[in-house]
Amino acid sequence: MTKQSQKILSGFQVRKSGRQKRAFRAWLRRELEGAGWTVTEERGRFSGINVIAGDPEKAEVLFTAHYDTQAVLPIPNFITPRNLGWYLAYQLVFVVLMFAAVLVVEFAVMLLLDLPRQAAPWPAIAMCIFLMWWMFFGKANRHTANDNTSGVITLLEAALTLPQELREKACFVFFDNEERGMLGSAAFASKRRQVKEEKLVLNFDCVSDGSSVQFFPTKSLKKDEAALERIERAFLPQSGKTVEVVRGFGFYPSDNASFRRAAGVCALKRGKRLGWYMDRIHTGRDTVFQEENISLLTDGIRRMLEEDSP
Repeated sequence: MTKQSQKILSGFQVRKSGRQKRAFRAWLRRELEGAGWTVTEERGRFSGINVIAGDPEKAEVLFTAHYDTQAVLPIPNFITPRNLGWYLAYQLVFVVLMFAAVLVVEFAVMLLLDLPRQAAPWPAIAMCIFLMWWMFFGKANRHTANDNTSGVITLLEAALTLPQELREKACFVFFDNEERGMLGSAAFASKRRQVKEEKLVLNFDCVSDGSSVQFFPTKSLKKDEAALERIERAFLPQSGKTVEVVRGFGFYPSDNASFRRAAGVCALKRGKRLGWYMDRIHTGRDTVFQEENISLLTDGIRRMLEEDSP
């Protein structure tokens, strides 16, 4: 792993506030430009600031990841990308717990302040507003090894080590504000119709905590068998890690949703009853960083660009 990636792990895992993002972008830009990349920043009123290395219009493949980080939460964002039932069940449990917290606060406030009955909804409304605010603007999670420091490092490792003769084929895009509703990628795509509709986009999000690296293509990309086979030829199992391009049912809720021909890339673990799953993210337990996964992906990016496009 490069010294730049080690620097991100040791000093740039928190990228949430405006000041933290500015410091990270300035450092990232210096490192990329020092390695010979042409780097631009694209600003939006609500979408934040995306960092772009290379030319998205001329590139053959776009490799993307979001660099913003989230607020720390008491329970993890638990994702089962190939089991919709478990995913919905967990989301329901999360909502029930939030609703229970609102009721407890409302009861306590009404009891302690001896408020009249007509005031009953206001403590609950205030609590709901606070919970929503916390999810988007609350205290930063200090541990983001998987979500999404791993994706950022994958892009940076690939960009810094990519041979000069392959660079015109690639564009590396670091999106802002994925955690606030994929705002950065949506703004980027809306300005580039051809990129949004036609370019192959691989989005790396949470790729360092799991034994299986899996690609979740969009509906349109699933119809392009040549592109799927190209991905399979490039990204090969290594160091005990497996790789799969999911052709059946599967979803991955990340910036890949902003593009027509895209795949969300993540690392998953397997449970006997749950099937493939992701845990720990959005909590202080997000500390697992498996370098083997990053090596597998950066090697795959290079191999993909070495091959002539179909």
